[in-house]
Amino acid sequence: MLATTIGGVISLTAAAVFSFTLLAKVVERMVSLSVGIMLSTSLLHALPEAFESGADPRTLFATLLGGLLAFFMLEKLAILRHSHHHEGDGHHHSHGHDKREAGKAGWMILVGDGMHNFTDGILIAAAFLADPGLGIVTGVAIIAHEIPQEIGDFIVLLNAGFSRTRAYIYNLLCSLLAVAGGLLGYYTLDKASGMIPYVLVFASSGFIYIAVSDLMPQMQRRATLQETIPQVLLIALGVCIVLFLTAHRH
Repeated sequence: MLATTIGGVISLTAAAVFSFTLLAKVVERMVSLSVGIMLSTSLLHALPEAFESGADPRTLFATLLGGLLAFFMLEKLAILRHSHHHEGDGHHHSHGHDKREAGKAGWMILVGDGMHNFTDGILIAAAFLADPGLGIVTGVAIIAHEIPQEIGDFIVLLNAGFSRTRAYIYNLLCSLLAVAGGLLGYYTLDKASGMIPYVLVFASSGFIYIAVSDLMPQMQRRATLQETIPQVLLIALGVCIVLFLTAHRH
């Protein structure tokens, strides 16, 4: 419990400091960095780990499909709720409307992040049960790969119109799911360990959906060469950050 709590708070606070200071004035451009972080975390780290677990590939792919459809429905419900709220109000929504619409991506990133933190808690519990030293090393490694992911989350939340305080509080609540995962892993490790690949795949489906459905279309609206070059470079930087910080995790 101590490892999951401290790990979540340290990674979250470090990401918040970096996001709210150095990145506060360039959040819109940093969406590209977030795309690189989320896609590489999902496609180059979480999904390979899930498929290497020995779980049935067909079931994992079914989970991925189900996750994508679930996030599609979650977004659809958010759109319908927003449309119903403004139906017949007689206002045009051109000014600031994109930011309000981006709010749905903020809520979806919180769901995916919560699932990911829950899985990290299970992994930490498994490591501590095997060997306390291994548990400490695993906790440090998870902190290292959580920082760039949390930076990506903060970028999405700020872009979606969340205030700094609100973004931090909601991310903190999501990070506490690591404690719940740690408790579940400690007391029901045999069953929980079998859940890990599926939780990883479901969380990855959320990151993939958000990046492809919400963030990349925002980037495509700024299609000039002057905007495209920084976008591509920042996506590549996000990929490199994840590769570097997860290279020695196992």
